[in-house]
Amino acid sequence: MHSLLLGLAAALAWGIHDLCVRFVSQKTSILPAMLIVFATGAILVAAAALTIGDWQAMTLTAAWLAGLSGAIFALGSYALYRAFALGPVRLVAPLVGAYPALSLGMAMLQGQPIGPGHWLAVAAVIGGVGCIAFFSSDDGGPVKLEAAGWGLAGAIGFALTFAIGQAATQAGAELPVLIVTRVAAILLLLSLAHLSRMVRLPSRKLLPLLGLMGALDAVALGLVIYSGSLPRPEFASVSASLFGLVTVVLAWLLLRENMNRVQWISVAVAFGGIAYLGF
Repeated sequence: MHSLLLGLAAALAWGIHDLCVRFVSQKTSILPAMLIVFATGAILVAAAALTIGDWQAMTLTAAWLAGLSGAIFALGSYALYRAFALGPVRLVAPLVGAYPALSLGMAMLQGQPIGPGHWLAVAAVIGGVGCIAFFSSDDGGPVKLEAAGWGLAGAIGFALTFAIGQAATQAGAELPVLIVTRVAAILLLLSLAHLSRMVRLPSRKLLPLLGLMGALDAVALGLVIYSGSLPRPEFASVSASLFGLVTVVLAWLLLRENMNRVQWISVAVAFGGIAYLGF
């Protein structure tokens, strides 16, 4: 149950983060924005990791896994940004939100007992998120295979990030794992920015918003990775997948975007799947 709650808190943080992405993506390039977001998160994590982190518990295996998790997270995040930049939402959101099925599949391969009810619950979560996206009227563009490819890449990236990050936590300590994860992600983004020759920084007016996004992203990823020290950590990955649904609900509350009856039913179905996983 604790893993589920951590995942729901992560979904809320990422939902707010993605609401900010809608604005930022219209104002600046992806890689420079991601660098500032990731750097802000790294600074916040480092402040805690250097003061209260149990570095003596950090093993070479944990450091290697954390670095791999960070690199994959950077790639998955980039795929997410690219997928939503290409659209349409009704195609991309279900693909990205499908990563819990991959997470449970990996847990099953590791020997965790996964029953038919668990798979039905995951299907409810994914179906709820997918219906929210499908019945949204904010995107009327044609379906693009490139967007589907980036969306699927994002789903695979997030599933691997959470699985490897949780394994790193089990082999080491939470805060040191988080800072290594962040540093690895930043180094990879810097390499991509150098290769693509993207050196132009975002406008100063965007820096506070990017800083907030960095804090939200760091908290969300930290919660999911920390769940690796709890029973059934894969459930945190499942409940965190509600970030797309949270974004839509927040848009209804804050931006006064319309929500029809089918979308509200989808919200209930998705949260019903989460409730089942808690028992």
